[in-house]
Amino acid sequence: QASLHFCSECNNLLYPKADPQRRVMVYACRICAYDEIGDNQCVYRNDLLTVTKEQVGVTTDLGSDPTLAHAKMACPKCGHDDAVYFQDQSKRKETRMILFYVCTKCDHAYTDPTLDLETQPDM
Repeated sequence: QASLHFCSECNNLLYPKADPQRRVMVYACRICAYDEIGDNQCVYRNDLLTVTKEQVGVTTDLGSDPTLAHAKMACPKCGHDDAVYFQDQSKRKETRMILFYVCTKCDHAYTDPTLDLETQPDM
C-alpha cells in the first residue's frame, strides 16, 4: 500500500524519484538534499475492480419538489399512483437511462417494476 513519507530534516513531503547512480527508487525532498531509499516500491495503486451500479441517492422530500415531473406509477409499498421521477445522476460512460420514482405519499424510492430483475439498480 502506498503511503506518505516526510523529510526527517525539514518535515516536508518526500516524493518518489529514480536514482540512476544507485539504480534504486528513493523518496527525495524537494526543499533540502535529503533522500531515503524507498522500502515500499508501490507509489500509486489504482483499483479497477470496484463495480458500481446505479443508486437512487438521497430522496428526502422529493415528492414535494415542484420542479420534478409526475407519473402515474403505482408505489409497490403503499399503492399510491402518483410519483415523481428523475434520471440516474452517476457520471459514467456506460450509464443506462434508468428512471427512479419516488412516491409522493410515502417517499418510497423505486424503479420501474417492468425492468428486468437482473438489470435493476441498487436501491
